[in-house]
Amino acid sequence: MSEAVDTSQGRAERPFGSPGRGLLWLGLALVVLLAGLSLLVGAGRIGLRELLDDPAGLDLLMTSRLPRTAALILAGMASAITGLVIQRLVQNRFVDPTTMGTVDSASLGLLLTVIIFPDAPPMLRMAAAALCAWLGTGVFLLLLRAMPRRSPLIPPLLGISYGAVIGSVAMFIAWQTDLMQALFAWTSADFSIVLAGRYEMLYLAAAFTVFAWIAADRFTLAGLGDSVARSLGLNPGQVLALGVTIVAAVAGCIVVTVGYIPFLGLIVPNLVARRFGDNLRRALPAVALLGALMTLVCYIAGRLILHPFELPIGITMGVLGAVIFLVLLLKGQGR
Repeated sequence: MSEAVDTSQGRAERPFGSPGRGLLWLGLALVVLLAGLSLLVGAGRIGLRELLDDPAGLDLLMTSRLPRTAALILAGMASAITGLVIQRLVQNRFVDPTTMGTVDSASLGLLLTVIIFPDAPPMLRMAAAALCAWLGTGVFLLLLRAMPRRSPLIPPLLGISYGAVIGSVAMFIAWQTDLMQALFAWTSADFSIVLAGRYEMLYLAAAFTVFAWIAADRFTLAGLGDSVARSLGLNPGQVLALGVTIVAAVAGCIVVTVGYIPFLGLIVPNLVARRFGDNLRRALPAVALLGALMTLVCYIAGRLILHPFELPIGITMGVLGAVIFLVLLLKGQGR
């Protein structure tokens, strides 16, 4: 199942050779353009003259601007892809890691690790956050399986309620241990803290999304239902476990590094599905590019609105994501 087959052409379907290849190339060009713009936007001026004449300008570029731009692209791509994977596996377009308790569970795991092992290295913190995210997501799926599916609103409503319970527990523990500020930082993305040596864990998140690409066809078939998956020789339980592992690992990496980006995993897969359908292998490149594109747009807007100060990307993405989500809901009323 490693390749999706285009029956009309009789050859394997390639992401940039599909009917939407023009949109993909346009998206790639925009990502490159905005990535270059993000290197120039900030409190300190960076231009060709500064890079040639001022060693501090080159140091600022290599220490802050390049790492921050790389972190924006990696986190945006990974967040959007995990949203696509979990929506397909749950068979519901209203869920993502922020509406099913995954991010709240990762934050709780990170909080407990900081309290119990204050000097824990970043990798241990990430592993603890990913493990709690995996357990929290598993409990959500068990609760969802036990509930009747009379409405597509049941999964997100259950997830929001479930996440609120976990979030309340984490908030109480953080209040008791004077870690409220840290807890809010983990659940609301802020790239102002990104410097060289403090974002590289996001490459690990990108590596996990590669597994999503490898297993894309399995996720697509598993999303058709257990009976269809079994008839095609797949074990739906194993595929679901693989998907949850990818989502939990990515959530752990992002929460520990920059804080999770709201709405991104919810709206990007829905926007892409309107053009590319439900085939994950065909949709993944578009989801990754649009996720990076929206992250860069929101970051640049946050740097320019109150220049030279910076609005956290969690605020700008929250506003843009809410508007897009409402538009999608209103357009879908007829269906």
